[in-house]
Amino acid sequence: MKNALIILLVLCFVSCEDVIDVDLNSTEPKLVIDASINWFKGTSGNEQDITLTLSAPYFDTEVPPATGAQVRVINSSATVFEFTEEGTSGIYKNSSFIPQINETYQLEITYQGETYTATETLKSVVDLDYIEQNDDGGFTGEETELKAFYTDPADEENYYFFEFISDIPEIPSLEVYDDEFTNGNQIFGFYTEEELESGDVVTIRNYGVSQRFYEFMFILLQQNAEEGGGPFETQPATVRGNCINETNAENFPLGYFRLSEVAELIYTVQ
Repeated sequence: MKNALIILLVLCFVSCEDVIDVDLNSTEPKLVIDASINWFKGTSGNEQDITLTLSAPYFDTEVPPATGAQVRVINSSATVFEFTEEGTSGIYKNSSFIPQINETYQLEITYQGETYTATETLKSVVDLDYIEQNDDGGFTGEETELKAFYTDPADEENYYFFEFISDIPEIPSLEVYDDEFTNGNQIFGFYTEEELESGDVVTIRNYGVSQRFYEFMFILLQQNAEEGGGPFETQPATVRGNCINETNAENFPLGYFRLSEVAELIYTVQ
């Protein structure tokens, strides 16, 4: 009788293992614009690229490129920088770009008969002063913390976008900062990782960005924060960047056109 009861319980558990097909809503693909013009300190900044892709269903494993587009960037003096696609990759390159701090540039993309535009200013950034390491950080007291110090210029309104890249997480750690309460002071970008070990290399980049990009990234990072996404919270809304569809406003693109001077420091964990 005992054996029969065990068999019955096993059958009940097995019968509950049904395959559930999640039927998600689908929409027409949207153009996704990754137009990040980065001028690394100490370089000419002439070589730049812009990546165009298409939005895809949630469970798709590949991101389709947006091929055959016409892409160009124009400065305030009407100088045109044409970006040419590399094969059918959706990556458009230019090797003669002229970066200039506080210069305003306009992005123009023609794709499948529709025109997309965006306007942004190239923002400067200060150097990274030094890195401070703490091996007793985090909630557990066992995480490695890195602080990337920089000195904010006085009497200026500045916005910063930090990127910390290591081989441990697949996605870089991203943070944004403003100088509303730290104007003119030495402050830091912050990175923590429990699995960092001595000898690991972390690439730290600080980008000068506009207020609008700061606000755009702040919302995105809030939506993707680890503490967010509770079962009863409002679903994240689509966060629109500064790119618009001039031909058909309802078919708006995703992504952002950003131009930044970049301070980079490569740090080896002690």
